[in-house]
Amino acid sequence: MQTTARYRHLSLRITLLTILIIHGYYFSFPLKAQSQGGLIVVRGKVVDVDTKEALPYATVSLFQLQDSSLVSGGITEENGTFSLDAKAGNYYLTINFMGYASKKLNDLRLNAGLGLVNLGEIAIEAQTTDLEEVIVQGEKDLVELALDKKVFNVSQDPINAGRNAADILGNLPSVTVDGEGNVSLRGSDNVQILIDGKPSGLLSFDGAEGLRQLQGGLVDNVEIITNPSARYQAEGMAGIINIVLKKEQSKGINGSFDFTAGQPDNYGAAINLNYRRENLNFFINYGLIYRNIENPYNTLYQEVYGEDTTFITRQKNIGRQTVLNNNIQLGADYFFNENNILTTSFTYRHAKGKRNTEIEYMDYLFTDDNLQSITRRYQDEDETEPNLEYSLNYKRNFGSEDHELTAILTYIDNWEESDQLYTQKSFTPENLPSGDPDELQRSYNYETEKQLLLQADYVYPFGAEGKFETGIRNTLRDITNDFLVTAQQDDAWIPLEGLDNDFYYDENIYAAYMIVGNKTDKLGYQLGLRGEYTDLTTELLQTAEVNQRDYFNLFPSAHFTYDLPNEHALQLSYSRRLHRPTYNDLTPFVTFFDNRNFFSGNPDLNPEYTHSIEAGHIKYFETASISSALYYRHTDDKILRIREVNEEGESTTRPYNLVMEDAYGAEFITSYQPIAWWKMDLNLNFYRAIIDGTNLDQSFESDTYTWFGRLNSRFTLWGNTDLQLRASYEAPQQTPQGRQLAIAFLDVAITRDVFNNNGTLTLNVVDVFRSNRDRSITEGDIFYTRRNSLRTPRQINLTLNYRLNQSKKTNEK
Repeated sequence: MQTTARYRHLSLRITLLTILIIHGYYFSFPLKAQSQGGLIVVRGKVVDVDTKEALPYATVSLFQLQDSSLVSGGITEENGTFSLDAKAGNYYLTINFMGYASKKLNDLRLNAGLGLVNLGEIAIEAQTTDLEEVIVQGEKDLVELALDKKVFNVSQDPINAGRNAADILGNLPSVTVDGEGNVSLRGSDNVQILIDGKPSGLLSFDGAEGLRQLQGGLVDNVEIITNPSARYQAEGMAGIINIVLKKEQSKGINGSFDFTAGQPDNYGAAINLNYRRENLNFFINYGLIYRNIENPYNTLYQEVYGEDTTFITRQKNIGRQTVLNNNIQLGADYFFNENNILTTSFTYRHAKGKRNTEIEYMDYLFTDDNLQSITRRYQDEDETEPNLEYSLNYKRNFGSEDHELTAILTYIDNWEESDQLYTQKSFTPENLPSGDPDELQRSYNYETEKQLLLQADYVYPFGAEGKFETGIRNTLRDITNDFLVTAQQDDAWIPLEGLDNDFYYDENIYAAYMIVGNKTDKLGYQLGLRGEYTDLTTELLQTAEVNQRDYFNLFPSAHFTYDLPNEHALQLSYSRRLHRPTYNDLTPFVTFFDNRNFFSGNPDLNPEYTHSIEAGHIKYFETASISSALYYRHTDDKILRIREVNEEGESTTRPYNLVMEDAYGAEFITSYQPIAWWKMDLNLNFYRAIIDGTNLDQSFESDTYTWFGRLNSRFTLWGNTDLQLRASYEAPQQTPQGRQLAIAFLDVAITRDVFNNNGTLTLNVVDVFRSNRDRSITEGDIFYTRRNSLRTPRQINLTLNYRLNQSKKTNEK
C-alpha cells in the first residue's frame, strides 16, 4: 500500500524539524553583556534562599518602570551570576526559575555616570518547603473563568474522589455523559476530547467510553474551549474538552497518593510522584481500577404494527461487568537551561474485562396480556485492550516572554481483542423449555491502531501586546478490524453470511495555521486561518469495497475582546469547524450481543460543517464571579443516529447525514461565596435546536426548547471538614424520531483533612436516589419504542488522598 511512501515523507519532515530544533538550541545561550557607549552594567548572583546554592539557567529580565516594556534579559551562568546592559533610567527586575517563586526587585534606579551596579546575591525561595512552614490560604477555586475557556480544577472536587475520567466529565457544567459513555457539550455530541492537549489511544476503539479506564486521581483539571481559534484542530463542532493529567516540577521529591474502596466493588489507586534536581525532573504516574459491578436491569418496550397485527416485545437486560485497568506513565524533563526544555514520556495502559449479560425477550400478540413466547440470550465476553503511547516534546523560549517554539512527536500503538460466546434458549409462555435446540454463536473481533502525530508551533510577540503565531500538524492513522461471527451447526462453527470481513481504515490529516493578535487600549483582537487536508480511505478487504475521499478546507476564526470598567470584559468570537466521521461512525460491522437491536456505522457518511458564533461576558466581584454567553451554531450535513425497525421487530441504528441543524443557546456560570463557610457554583444552559432530516424522511424534523442546570454547594461544617451537595437536572427535549425525557439526580460528599493536613479523607455517594436514568421514546411508521436505562449504579466510595511534600492547591486570583 501507500504506507511506506507516506512514512518516508514523514521521516523527511521529522528530519527538517530536528534541524530546526538543533539550530534553535545552539543559538539559545545568551552572550554575556558588555558595557558599551554609555550603557550601565547590572550584575548579580541568584542563589537558593536556604542552601545559598547558586542557581544556573534562571531567567533574569529588566523592564522599564514606566510602561513595563522589556529592555534586556538573559539567563544566569553555571555559577548563578548574570550581567545585563541598560541605559540610565528607572526599572524593575524579575527572576524566574522553574520550581521557585518569582522574585521582583522594584524601583531599580540607574543613574547616569554609573558604569556598574552590583546587586549582590539575590535569594529566591523554592515553592515546595516543609509543610509546617506553608500557610494554606484555601483550596484553589473549583472553576476558573476566562473568556476563551473555562478551567475546572476537578482534583479539588470531593464528588470526584474514587471515580474515573468519564464520571468526572459528567459532573462538569454543560457536559453530559450517557450510559454508553457518549459525551455531549451544550447539547451536541460532536466534541473533541484530548488528553494533555493531544489525541489518546484511550479514545480510539471505544470512543469516550474508553475514559472509564482512566483513574480520576490522575486528573488535575479539565479545560473546556467552546469556540476554539485556528490554533486548535478544526475537529469538534461543539468545542474542545482537554483533560490535563497531574504533573509536578517542584524541586526535590513530592507527590500524591489516592486509595479508593467502594460499594459495589470499586477499588483503585492513583500514585503521582515527581523528583526534581538541578536541570532534570523525573515523574511517574500509576493508576489502578478494579470494578465488579452488576448493572440493574435496563428495559425496552416496543410495538410493531403490521397490516392486521400488533407485535409487542418487553425486553430487560441484566448484566455484570468485571474490569481491571492498569495505567502507568514514566517521563522526564531535561532543562538544557531555563529556555530549553525537552520532555519525554512513555505510557502503557492495559485493560482486561469480563462481561456477562442476560437479555430476556417476552413476545406478545395484540396486547401485553397475550404472551406468546419467552427467549433468553446469554452473553459471555472476554476482552483485552493494551495501549502504548510515546511522546517527545521540545520547548524553546527565545529570552522574551511568549517568544517560543514548541514541537511534539507522539506515537500510539493500540490493539483490542474481544471474544464473545452467545447462548440462546427458548421457553413457553408458562416459562418451561420449549423443546427447541439451543442456539450457540460466537463473535470474534480483533482491532489494531497505529497513529503518528507531528506538530510544531511558533509564537512571536511584537509591540506591547501583539502576537503572531504559526504552526503545522500532521496526523497519520491506520486501523484494522478483523470481524467474524459464527454459529454452531452440528459440531462445526459456520460463519454467518455478511459477518466475516476485514475492515481497513486509513486517515491522514495535514494542517497549517496562522494567527495574528493585538490589543489597543481596551480592544483586543485575534484573527486566524487554518487549512486542513484530509485523505481518508476505508476498505472491506474480503469484498473489495473501497470508499476513498479527500478534501481540503479553510477554517477562519476571529476573536474580539473589550475591557469595561470595574472588572467587566466582553468577547465576540467566530469559528468554522467540522466533524469528520470517526472510525466507529464508518465501520459497517454490527454489535451482536443483542440480536434484535443492532448498532453499526455507515461507510457512506460525509463530514459535517459548522459556523459557530459566540458572545461572552465575564465579571469579577470580591466574593463572586459570573460568566455568561450567547451562542449560535449552524451545521450542514448534520450526523445523527436513526433507528429503523422491520416487520419482525428487529432494529438497526446507524448514523446518517441530515440536511442541517440550527442551535441557539444561553449559558450562565457563577461562583459565589456569601459567607466564609459556604461556597456555591451554579450552571444554567438554555438552548433551542432545530433539526431538518427531510432528506431521509419527511417526518424527520424537530424543534426543541430545553435547558440544563447544575448546582454545587459546599459547606465547611467545622474546622477542616466539608460537606458538598451537587444537584443536576436535564429537561426533556424533542428529537427527529421522538423525545428524551427529563433526568434529575443528586450526589453527596463529605471530606476531612487528616494526618496534620497532609491527607484528605472523602466519603461520597453517587446518584443518591438512583435517578440518573436515560429515558427515551422513539417512533416510526410501523413502530413505537420506549427505553429506560440506568447510566451508572449508585456508588459509595471512600478515598484517602495523601500528599508528600505538597500542600493543597492555593487560590491564585
